[in-house]
Amino acid sequence: MAIGDALLALLLPGPRHGYDLKRTHDEWFAGLRPLAFGQVYSTLARLQRDDLIQIAQTEAGDGPERTVYELTDAGGARARDWLAEPIDPGVPGGVPADELIRKTLAAYRLHADPGALLSRQRATHLRAMRALELSSGETDRSVTALGRTGVRDLQRLHLDADLRWLELTGERIRRLPAPAVGILPGAVLEYPATDESDEPAESDEPAEGEDPENTEPTPSAEGARS
Repeated sequence: MAIGDALLALLLPGPRHGYDLKRTHDEWFAGLRPLAFGQVYSTLARLQRDDLIQIAQTEAGDGPERTVYELTDAGGARARDWLAEPIDPGVPGGVPADELIRKTLAAYRLHADPGALLSRQRATHLRAMRALELSSGETDRSVTALGRTGVRDLQRLHLDADLRWLELTGERIRRLPAPAVGILPGAVLEYPATDESDEPAESDEPAEGEDPENTEPTPSAEGARS
């Protein structure tokens, strides 16, 4: 329910109506395909059916009435969990690129510690990559084994591209503070600390003499993921 989770996150700062949710989604996640109005309202209907959102009020104006939605307690908890939990790289088809982008940018826009989320996602990717490495006793060089090796190599290379995207995006986020979104209803998330054994220490500060406003990503990192 990637779109539903993103809409729940957009409701964390406060109630919104469907048009405002679509406008905010398309602004926050510019570059992804804009949401269709039908997709917004069908998703809101499912979220309301599942008791994750409820109607806060109905606004009457010159045009049609607008229904304003707010999170229920269950919806708020789900949104916080979604913002905190890394995506499992072992899901069929690999990590969904759209969800990885929405989750990262939502954590950034909501000031929900995107750096910690990226660290957890990197650690999860590194564990998945280690699991794909050949074991010492795996020496089968048959034609059948080539098929398994090819699939595993493709999975590992996709994970490596994800890791470079995470590094590049983390660098961009550190250098560009997110605009204010108003007062959030309590701490956005609480999550255990990242396993430091999976991640080298990184500095949030630019290198001495470096202009943080004009730093561009390295060519090798740019375009690592479309």
